[in-house]
Amino acid sequence: MRMQVRTVAVIGAGTMGSGIAQVCAQSGLQTKIFDAFPESLDKGMERIFAFWNKGIEKGKTREHEKEEWSLNLKACYEISEALENVDLVIEAVPEIMKLKKEIFLKIEKLAPKHAILATNTSSLPISKIANVTNCPERVIGMHFFNPVPIMKLLELVKHDKCSKETIKLAQSIGMKIGKETILVNDVPGFATSRLGVIIGNEAIKMLSQGVASASDIDTAMKLGYKHPMGPLELSDLVGLDVRRDILNSLAESFNDESYRPHSLLNNLVLEGSLGKKTNKGIYIWDENGKKERDDLPR
Repeated sequence: MRMQVRTVAVIGAGTMGSGIAQVCAQSGLQTKIFDAFPESLDKGMERIFAFWNKGIEKGKTREHEKEEWSLNLKACYEISEALENVDLVIEAVPEIMKLKKEIFLKIEKLAPKHAILATNTSSLPISKIANVTNCPERVIGMHFFNPVPIMKLLELVKHDKCSKETIKLAQSIGMKIGKETILVNDVPGFATSRLGVIIGNEAIKMLSQGVASASDIDTAMKLGYKHPMGPLELSDLVGLDVRRDILNSLAESFNDESYRPHSLLNNLVLEGSLGKKTNKGIYIWDENGKKERDDLPR
């Protein structure tokens, strides 16, 4: 009989982690969320409730739904509490291999022996994370997309030691939380990040060369190719530092310098313009949306 997933722990309460916890709670799963930094955990919880409150204001969410979902969600200030009696763990910490390996060693030690251990990495090799544990067959990539409550895709990444049962469970969880899953092999950048960062990097190059304004480049892809969001706007949403790190990882993995981030992208990160999360990236962001910059670094 296949295991039923009823309780989920999300490790990391940043933009992705809080979004993942939100959709799990909304789907009726008992959801616990932990972050090593209490202030980050508090901000993550605030982000979730702000999303629900905005939904109520717009008439898309009802008060009783928010009350029901909030009962499914618990903030944990100790990782041991978060991992107690869970069926699924989803790690959503920064894209640093050393950190992810350390987290997975801790997760394996504290989580139940039946639990599926998933990583939300967008580009790091799943096998390298899985192989630090004694249970690689229970480790899988579950790559969500930002903003998690809105984006329907869930990219599942299997490595050589991942069991068929783990894959089936991950697929059923995806269905439970309202996502459409795709299954890809454990190759650098998987399917989505590899394509997405290349398009984004080329768009940044075009912006630097003066081909068109940022908004016109984005509009070209939205109207010409039916992309729901332009590549520059999306880069700001994902995080320019994240995009830069993925490109560098691809360049090293494939030994191909053509993947390297454009100088404009590097310079934006160096000046601290990381996108929407810092209110400034390729665009300037505020509560009213985004507007063009006239002071992009060269």
